[in-house]
Amino acid sequence: MVVGKARSLGPAIREYEERAARHWRMEVAEVRQARGRVAAEVMRTEAANIRARLLPGFDRVAVTREGRRFTSPELARWLEGVARTPAKGVHFLVGGAFGLDPGLRDECGVHLSLSSFTLPHDFARLVLAEQLYRAGTILGNQPYHKGSR
Repeated sequence: MVVGKARSLGPAIREYEERAARHWRMEVAEVRQARGRVAAEVMRTEAANIRARLLPGFDRVAVTREGRRFTSPELARWLEGVARTPAKGVHFLVGGAFGLDPGLRDECGVHLSLSSFTLPHDFARLVLAEQLYRAGTILGNQPYHKGSR
């Protein structure tokens, strides 16, 4: 679930989301980006938009700079483990310009860091989609991932 629409990197994002969907049952939900200058108000509004779309029984992962850092193989194994749990699936939550509302972050069982850097929204979305695709190829023992397993 992402706040806002893909813009400058839209074609690349869609390409990797389509590739990832070969390995995972997935749907990308774009929720409306809130307008405003007061970060707390914008994040609260965006959090409400996200919560309205969350499905019951899904694990929630906050994509945040301060989150846990996985290697690509670690992320693949984590996703493989989640697939064996009673959870119906995983919601990856990517916030807007101000990030995710702290209350919504607190509701997430896992916080995932894509980088120590602050990434523009489209970059974060592209990196996440590519890593989901990569995780699928790792688990499928396909040649895309050249790193150590």
